[in-house]
Amino acid sequence: MTEPGTAAYRSALIEQNALLRDLVRGVDPEIDIPTCPGWTVAKLSAHVGRGHRWAATMIGARATEVLDPRKVPDGKPPGDPQGLDEWLRAGAQAVLDAVDRAGEDTPIWTFTGPKPAAWWIRRRLHEETGHRADLALAMNRDVDLEPWLAADGISEWLDLLTTERPGNPGPLLDEGRTLHLHATDDGLDEAGEWMIRPAGGLVSWEPGHAKGSVAVRGPAAVLYPMMLGRLPADDRRLQVVGEADVLTDWLARTSF
Repeated sequence: MTEPGTAAYRSALIEQNALLRDLVRGVDPEIDIPTCPGWTVAKLSAHVGRGHRWAATMIGARATEVLDPRKVPDGKPPGDPQGLDEWLRAGAQAVLDAVDRAGEDTPIWTFTGPKPAAWWIRRRLHEETGHRADLALAMNRDVDLEPWLAADGISEWLDLLTTERPGNPGPLLDEGRTLHLHATDDGLDEAGEWMIRPAGGLVSWEPGHAKGSVAVRGPAAVLYPMMLGRLPADDRRLQVVGEADVLTDWLARTSF
């Protein structure tokens, strides 16, 4: 599979934003989101839209330090459904517009250290994919991500776990334990396999096939929400081979 680039991430962000808005539109905003305890559809929508504006504001300011999300301009969603829909749409577009103005390679603050402005497009894309999965599951629907996008979501999530961040809970994998993921979708090739190893309190990972302490096989659109703690590891569409406690510990230590 050809590695996705910024153009693919840009298109996918707009598409995923539209699909998330489709789920929000016409739904009772007070419906609970079981995969985000204490959240409702309204709170999830506000989180996504404000998060887009938070990133766009930092990109626009060429930020070298974090911005307090409470100080994000236009960070409160409108109370009417049509206004909310437009507010969500404009938030995703604001990220792309900010990157265009700043330049894709301009260094910007991120919680993993300074990164090119275009880094934020992929990050905000997978904020959309993850929370669209939350909405779909709350409405008893399948997570219908394209295999390449779900696979990229796994890689992006693992990238975040390779970098020290405040609140890291300690070792994500015990020494000597490894985790292998294998997406069974056609056409992903090495982009659909991940080998994860302990690296101090964090992890390292590389694409490709290798034997792990535990291996998990299944469609990328199931593996991805499982890795985010949105689906259980014993989902019937997944096959777990080896030391299942390694996977259980991993999921407990990477929950958010």
